[in-house]
Amino acid sequence: MKKLFDDNMIADKATELFWQDYNCAQSVLAAYTDVLQVDKETVFAVSRGFGGGMGRLQGTCGAVTGAYMVFGLADDSAGDNPEKVATAYDRVQKFHKQFTADKGSTVCKELINCDLNTEKGQNFFKENQLKKNICEGCIRDAVKMINAILAENTNA
Repeated sequence: MKKLFDDNMIADKATELFWQDYNCAQSVLAAYTDVLQVDKETVFAVSRGFGGGMGRLQGTCGAVTGAYMVFGLADDSAGDNPEKVATAYDRVQKFHKQFTADKGSTVCKELINCDLNTEKGQNFFKENQLKKNICEGCIRDAVKMINAILAENTNA
């Protein structure tokens, strides 16, 4: 099927935002603001608490939650109904399955293998360049997965 969005263009935009100190969720979601025609400032505000595995609780990875929010915005027709909910759930489940297969987990703490809530964990994160070596890859791969899933349904 045809791609709706260019993987590299969106992934580059997402990683550029990430390196400007936006969190993983903000970076993924905001990379789609132009194509989904949503306000970037609102997107930054809505996704602000989802970084670091949701408020640095290191639960679900921010790149993953950003993807889930993209799926919610992908159907821009008015209103909400059971069909839209089912489509969003289907996309989330496909993404979760693929991300888990590729990365081994959707859990931030498991992906980076350290506790960001401790000085030791933060030092480990910096010393091992996990922002570059793990998080950036999660963001780039999330974009590719989003695009593939959205391409399955050209109504997105």
